[in-house]
Amino acid sequence: MNITFENADKVNGLMTITVEENDFKEAVEKTLKDYRKKANVPGFRPGQVPMGMIKRMYGTAVKMDAINRVVGQEMYKYVKDNNIQMLGEPLPHEGNEAVDIEKPAPYTFQFDLAVAPEINVKLSGHDKIDYLTIDVDDKLIDQQIRMYASRGGSYQKADDYQDNDMLKGDLREQDKENGIELSEALVMPTYIKDEDQKKLFEGSKLGDIITFNPRKAYQSDAELASLLKVDKADLGFHTGDFTYQITEISRFTPAEVNQELFDQVYGKDAVKDEKEFRERVAEEIKAQLQQNSDWKFLQDLRAHCEKKAGKLTWPDELLKRIMKQNNQDKGDDYVEKNYEGSVKELTWHLIKEQLVSANDIKISDDEVKAAAREAARAQFAQYGMSNVPDEYLDNYAQDMLKKEENVQGFVDRAIDQKLIEVMKNVVKLNEKTVSLDEFNKAMAE
Repeated sequence: MNITFENADKVNGLMTITVEENDFKEAVEKTLKDYRKKANVPGFRPGQVPMGMIKRMYGTAVKMDAINRVVGQEMYKYVKDNNIQMLGEPLPHEGNEAVDIEKPAPYTFQFDLAVAPEINVKLSGHDKIDYLTIDVDDKLIDQQIRMYASRGGSYQKADDYQDNDMLKGDLREQDKENGIELSEALVMPTYIKDEDQKKLFEGSKLGDIITFNPRKAYQSDAELASLLKVDKADLGFHTGDFTYQITEISRFTPAEVNQELFDQVYGKDAVKDEKEFRERVAEEIKAQLQQNSDWKFLQDLRAHCEKKAGKLTWPDELLKRIMKQNNQDKGDDYVEKNYEGSVKELTWHLIKEQLVSANDIKISDDEVKAAAREAARAQFAQYGMSNVPDEYLDNYAQDMLKKEENVQGFVDRAIDQKLIEVMKNVVKLNEKTVSLDEFNKAMAE
């Protein structure tokens, strides 16, 4: 076998592989012998089918498989041995005629290889990058406590309607024979879109009868169908007025900021008083916001590195062919629309690989598990569960890691986290303390 590689412009590579008969002959003969042992052909005992017949039946396909296998193996070996940074998969060279393997060897195959451009991004203390620390002020602490109080709150009975109250009552369609009649129909006037219809409920009390038009009150067919308990297709038959007699008023009352709430949020007797509670909340917010600060730092690091890398030359046409090959169901428009964004992500991927290698960053299985664990913690936190036992977090993380489609994401998270920590000690940090509003504004820029 002979392999040559041309790469005149540094990014478009042409690999030529010439395969001799000795490169695949032994593999073909072995496979055909195995086929002969197993072949079930009428008129012949097992293992006694003539080899000539086996070759006529399977020879071409077996030969093609053997050639493809050896070509693939030697191609990737050559790429690895010669440190070629190949992007995507190699594609058959455009314009080449199909190789006729019915003819005697040798056979010549050519492949187009997209090669990564040379990127040289080195960072040191001379590189200055912003690091924004978000100030955990009383406003943020109060907001978090209000959220906990809201989650721990409950509905209480009331005698008069106030904004955000939930009403229960008897709903009856007017001026229509056999019209809709419902008991215990739920209405929250706060969410009524039409202001005139919403005002009809202002100042109402338990037992009051209100005449309103549900069709005008609710713009959403889904909401209206839910209230009237009818199919959306039948809403056109119920466009008139209804009476609504209030039989119950429920008012949501947030939980009091007391020991019961402390225990609910952080566990029995973990916090003793409001001062400790506020301190614990502040620590929790600080940890959450540091993740935001780290993420912003990573984005600023990326922008700094991309600027330092400068304008790069890419094998555009070949990369577009690879994108099209990988997205055969989406067509040329998809490739043209997404190519620029894809190259931008590829640029950062290559820079990040270089930074990881230059700083000898490696991650362990434990660090991948830790990334999955933090993802699990974040999911529980979305539902207000901030005091989930470690055992439950570990089990949930292990379940997520059992799915192959999740693993690479956690590997990437672990690498990003380690890269952030390392690079904070490599570059010079321009540290600033900002408010949450200022931080959000910076993120939007």
